[in-house]
Amino acid sequence: MEKLEVKNLNHHFGFTEILRDINFTLKKGEVLSVVGPSGGGKTTLMHLCAGLLDVEEGSVSNTFASSSFAFQEARLLPWKNVIDNIALGLLASGEKRSVAIEKSREIAIQFGLDENDFEKFPKDLSGGMKQRVSFARALVVKPSLLFLDEPFSALDIGLKKELQGILIDMISKKEISILFITHDLMEAIRLSDEILLLKADPGHIVKKFSYELSQNLRDDKYVYGESAKILQDAEIIDTFELELK
Repeated sequence: MEKLEVKNLNHHFGFTEILRDINFTLKKGEVLSVVGPSGGGKTTLMHLCAGLLDVEEGSVSNTFASSSFAFQEARLLPWKNVIDNIALGLLASGEKRSVAIEKSREIAIQFGLDENDFEKFPKDLSGGMKQRVSFARALVVKPSLLFLDEPFSALDIGLKKELQGILIDMISKKEISILFITHDLMEAIRLSDEILLLKADPGHIVKKFSYELSQNLRDDKYVYGESAKILQDAEIIDTFELELK
């Protein structure tokens, strides 16, 4: 079975310890979130899991057949139009250009882009449109594993719920596995099967939270209720420094 397994992972930048003794397993069809305050090592952890940084101590084993990324910034190539940006991964994997363009057009429409937008360049797109393109580019290749690094943090509520809805539909069909990095507890509760709480200096896992209700059944009432519960947890209060001074 496809899985991402992290064992006894430590990481340093120079003499600074960033991560200490990280252990978890993400199985096929699951969504695992890592939450914690800014600067706690969450993005470094994702980069190690994705192979963007070399593992120094411990191990990261990734047996997923394919993976892709969606980041907080859209990271589009400014000299390519919408469709060519979406098609990048398909073309890199050897897909015939005509097929790649057709698949890119189809998913662009699925993500709420209009045909009038297809020839636009990133400089002509709003922030929300850029993020639609970023998600379409990540998902058009049909990855087994999707890495999400705070991709909703700069979006308005409507677009955030729309993009989350697309992901929840894929999750409910067991079409994708996700490693999700966020500091937003409500986002984590809405999307995750398991949440890992990462405390800083150095980043280390202090608690896990699990949710069994299917993501497509988690309405706002459920998310708000679970958020209220988790905000009463002592480790959450301490990690996010929520206590009133």
